[in-house]
Amino acid sequence: MKIVVVGGTGLIGSQVVGILGGSGHEAVAAAPTTGVDTLTGTGLAEALQGADVVVDVSNSPSFEAEPALDFFTRSARNVTEAAKEAGVRHHVTLSVIGVDLLPENGYYRAKVAQEETVRDSGLPYTIVRAAQFFEFIAPVIAMSTQDGQVRLPSTQLRPIASADVAAAVAAAAQGEPLRGVRFVAGPEIQRLDRLGEITLAAEPDGRSVVTDETVGLFAGVPDGVLTGDDTVDTAPTRYEDWLKQH
Repeated sequence: MKIVVVGGTGLIGSQVVGILGGSGHEAVAAAPTTGVDTLTGTGLAEALQGADVVVDVSNSPSFEAEPALDFFTRSARNVTEAAKEAGVRHHVTLSVIGVDLLPENGYYRAKVAQEETVRDSGLPYTIVRAAQFFEFIAPVIAMSTQDGQVRLPSTQLRPIASADVAAAVAAAAQGEPLRGVRFVAGPEIQRLDRLGEITLAAEPDGRSVVTDETVGLFAGVPDGVLTGDDTVDTAPTRYEDWLKQH
């Protein structure tokens, strides 16, 4: 099959392209660096010509509400319209666990709008909602550091390795459209402050973690929202094991 991966040069997309190519598919990375701009539609028709599946793992360059909403709605609309014209038979979109449960979060509202655009497009689709990536923990710690202290809430997460997310997205692309949502997450539910402690213990640098329920993007999120329920497919990679390799 020819499978076009929108955002195919990024963290998830590049791994998806590698998995699909290794499985014998014609995997095409579509991104600004390859001449495809989903906001304007430039290059989409050419990239999708002859494609069986389109995978959208692109991300907004801004996490602010209005720019994110503009990016995800315009991009999704352009991708789905071009996919229909090209005769694509399956649209796969990467989203986030809990995205529909935090309406006060502008970025999450933008992702919900993206999902709705895909659902309303008329294309057979699969939405893969993933938990937060392991790779995001260190940046969150960096943003939460002040005067040698890392202030983090005790919000529950079930983080997952980006490689496991890419594997789930690639599997969806090679399967039949669900016309629904698949949830994927890591094997363990951890509190964010504890993840901070585990991260710093792996490579001590003098910083310490202080639990603060008022700080950061995940402050005040109720338990269960970002972890999913018993229907979540859990990936095998544990955070401590991943840290040893990274």
